[in-house]
Amino acid sequence: MQLNLTGRHVDITDSLRDYVNNKFAKLQRHSDHITNVHVILDVEKLSQKAEATIFVSGAELFASTEHQDMYAAIDSLIDKLDRQVIKHKEKFARH
Repeated sequence: MQLNLTGRHVDITDSLRDYVNNKFAKLQRHSDHITNVHVILDVEKLSQKAEATIFVSGAELFASTEHQDMYAAIDSLIDKLDRQVIKHKEKFARH
């Protein structure tokens, strides 16, 4: 799995990069069909935004979330993507 991390108006620190890598490693356990992930972390005044596009075999999954804390935004993003990956995996298994 290739992980691209982009920061808009925010510096990507080593701890932030490690946090994102660890979270997406957990996500990859649900599906080994994840090929590429693009994560964008954005800061706008008082809100921290995290969004990601995941490329899995046969589909492209997207989620976006906002929170006052960047780490909480990443956690929420992972939860949303986790549900989508599981749903895609179940749909893919039926065919």
